[in-house]
Amino acid sequence: MTSPTDMHCGLALRSYLAATHLIPLVAKPILRRRLKRGKEHPVRWQEKLGLRLAPRPDGPLIWIHAVGLGEVLSVRGLIARLAAARPDLSFLVTSTTAASATVFAKHAPPRTLHQFLPLDAPSYRRRFLDHFTPDLCVWVEQDLWPGLVSDLSARGTPQCIVAARMNATSHRSHQRAAAVYRDLYSAMAMITAQDATTAAHLSALGADAIVTGSLKPAADDLSCDPTELAQLSTQLADRFVWAVAPAHPEDNAHALAAHDRILKNDPSALLIIAPRFPDADIAVDGPCRSKGEGPHPDHPTWVCDTLGDLGLIYRLAQAALIGGTFSDIEGHNPWEAAALGCAILHGPRTAHFATDYSQLAAAGGAILVRTAEDSALALTSSALTETAANARHAKDTASKQTDTLALDLLRLCEGTYG
Repeated sequence: MTSPTDMHCGLALRSYLAATHLIPLVAKPILRRRLKRGKEHPVRWQEKLGLRLAPRPDGPLIWIHAVGLGEVLSVRGLIARLAAARPDLSFLVTSTTAASATVFAKHAPPRTLHQFLPLDAPSYRRRFLDHFTPDLCVWVEQDLWPGLVSDLSARGTPQCIVAARMNATSHRSHQRAAAVYRDLYSAMAMITAQDATTAAHLSALGADAIVTGSLKPAADDLSCDPTELAQLSTQLADRFVWAVAPAHPEDNAHALAAHDRILKNDPSALLIIAPRFPDADIAVDGPCRSKGEGPHPDHPTWVCDTLGDLGLIYRLAQAALIGGTFSDIEGHNPWEAAALGCAILHGPRTAHFATDYSQLAAAGGAILVRTAEDSALALTSSALTETAANARHAKDTASKQTDTLALDLLRLCEGTYG
């Protein structure tokens, strides 16, 4: 195992660390402007300054950083496995987006607290690390903060990167700061990648990565209000229900065109539109969840534009067209829908989740659609139920990859890895 104090600190990284002393000069004005625009949490934004932090749990603490909403939700399965093996462990999950905090609050595992990651200034980092004193730091996917990596190394705290994901575009971006990343990777006791392509890109940057797959299939099922689910399930029992989620404009256009075709033979069919961003302008005249409106028996669509409700939507739907797959978003996580009984449909643009969609397709649990006619045919196929069952099976199979990773992290926390 690499010693935490073996980290190399070259000129590029030293220059970055020197520049972080200037962050406090601009941090508060920038955060306050973002606060006015609704981009920061109205109460907890000062956590990004290392202030007003939650009490540290007693006992050993594993800190997991996952930058945004999808990454934060993905770590729940890993936490569940670690907690089951070591009941004395507590977990700190950090992220940077307000939406991630709001949604994670609904789905947080036991013995787990959430905080916003402090900005990478020396004083903010020091307050955060002095307060939480983590026993292990786990960086998820590719969001590394050089100052915190350096400080953890200096303190002798073991750290690792898990489920790294780096496509060709991201690799080119990393190459522009290759010297910095080589130093940061030298501080890691373990680096795992989601796929062979990422592992090759990391190797080109000086990292020795092993492929362990994505964390997302291992995440616990998204939750929902059981009373509301029961009421809506009864209300919609005689309707064919499908969803487009998390949806962007291109996904909405495709789904609405497909739904028009379905309605010609099934006028009672319901399309649930779940926009990725709740304040998105959806050009649909119909009931809207943010206005307190539920699905109407005489209307073919329901806009579910509230955060944290995918657990409800996917349980109501028989199939889900996963958003971001018709634009340069390049896909969203399909496993949440697969876990809750949905057949998976997706467009041709899935670069950010290429391995995930390949696994689903190989198991017969995902259908590639390019046109609205493709989607209408898939959704009215007699094989849709079988596709949903295959998707769930693929999710269960893929989730086993996280079991071994959890054991490696426990050994790392205990100082016996390697």
